[in-house]
Parts: sequence; structure tokens; C-alpha cells
Amino acid sequence: MRENKLKLIWSEGRFAVNGWLHIPSGWSAEVMAHQGYDSLTVDLQHGMMGFETAVAMLQAISTTEVVPLARVPWNEPGIIMKLLDAGAYGIICPMIDDRQACERFVGACHYHPEGYRSLGPTRARLYGGSDYAEHANQQIVTLAMIETAVAVENAVEIVSVPGLDAVYVGPADLSLTLGSPKRVDNDDPLYLAALDRVLSACRQHQVVAGIHTNDPAYACQMIQRGFQFVTLLTDTTLLGTIARQTVTAVRAANDQTSPVEHNTPIDQYTNNLITNDS
Repeated sequence: MRENKLKLIWSEGRFAVNGWLHIPSGWSAEVMAHQGYDSLTVDLQHGMMGFETAVAMLQAISTTEVVPLARVPWNEPGIIMKLLDAGAYGIICPMIDDRQACERFVGACHYHPEGYRSLGPTRARLYGGSDYAEHANQQIVTLAMIETAVAVENAVEIVSVPGLDAVYVGPADLSLTLGSPKRVDNDDPLYLAALDRVLSACRQHQVVAGIHTNDPAYACQMIQRGFQFVTLLTDTTLLGTIARQTVTAVRAANDQTSPVEHNTPIDQYTNNLITNDS
């Protein structure tokens, strides 16, 4: 079976840079796959794509060595198994608040005896190899989203679930439930303390910690803090940011009134775009 490079990166103590796909297009997914990411996540929760388009996006990512991941809309076994059969090499599952929810999620990603995933890796066998079914339990990565104050309280129980590879902090919802006014790239001490609590639980149980970020500098801070999986913005935000910068530069160079200053920092651009934790 094709090796999951995320597992190799993490086993060597290195960090992985993940891209995030909201745009429902195989072409844009293929373009993103050629930009140096370690993995790309097709987002079926807040992204604009349905299942058929998601399959085309997974196929586009597969033209490269980038690891194809998917975020499911909810902790529902059917869509989890369907995306794995379509060739996703890992699943990010939202709103995992306790051990029981995590067990349901992890179980849906693994074949018997580790879980209850149904055997039928239709496209996954083509992408992963003819021996996919024999090795999928060891190669597929499971990432449970910790994005509420309740989940932080239950972090130790969540990360102790056998078969869980990583957690993924959703900063917008976590900030919201903590009562913090800032949603992404938060420097609120209460929020940072919650992150440290999650990191401590992950270290205790040898589970990788991941997080969504909207700024390269903040992503670097999170890596230094101990996160081994960082997402940098989304394709929507990147497209909107560069388009706005380009238009603004032309207007400014020709002395036309521009709605945005030419040297506005990237975080101010992204505040006008999609800034959820996706």
C-alpha cells in the first residue's frame, strides 16, 4: 500500500504544512497540489463542494505526492467511509467533544477488528494499491477536531482513544465557546492556555496536535509551541487576498482612490474574507 507521508513526517518529529480547499474545482485543487504543501484537505463541512466534486478534487491531488485529506460535514459513519473509499488518506472530523464521539469517529475509519468500516475501497484500492485493505488501518490518519471548551476539558479522554492519530484545533469555534472576541490567530491568554492544555494531553498520549491558522507568522508560533500539523489559510482566502492586492496596486500606481491601502498587511485582507477555522 502507498505510504502515508504524514505519518512518516510525524514519526520523525517534523511538522507538516496543510492546505485547505473550499473551492469546488478539480483544477484549483490540482493547482494547490503543486505549491509545496505536505497535504491538502477537501472541506465538505464549510467548503462549497459535494461528494462527486470532492472525488474529482482527490483525483487532482493524486497527480502529485501531496497527501489527500477530507473534512467531513459531521461525525457520521456513512460519509466518512465513502470519502475513504474515494481515496482520502485521512479524515478530519468536526466537533469531537468527548471520548464516545471520538470512538465512533475512529471506528468508522478502521476495518475490523480495530473498527467497523465497511470493506469496499473502490477508488482507494487504485490510489493506495491492491493490498489497501490489508494495510489501511495502519496508513489512514484520523484527526479529531477539538473546537469547544467542553472538548478541551475532555482532551485527555479524547486523545486516549486507540487509533486516533491527531487532533485538529478549530480556533473560531473554540474562541467562541471560550468567550474570546478574536476568532482566528488568537493571542488571548485564555485561548492560549486552552491550546497548551490540548498540547499537554497530546504529548502524554503521543498524539499529534494540529491547528488552523490565517497568518504565516502565527503558524510559525504554533509550530514553536508544539503543533506538528498547521493549515495555512484557505484557497478562497488566498485567491481573494492576491486578487485584492493586485487590483489595489494598479489603482494606487495610477493615483486612483482605492478602498484598501496598498501596503495593508495580509491579516487585514483576510479579515474581510473567510476567517472561520474552516
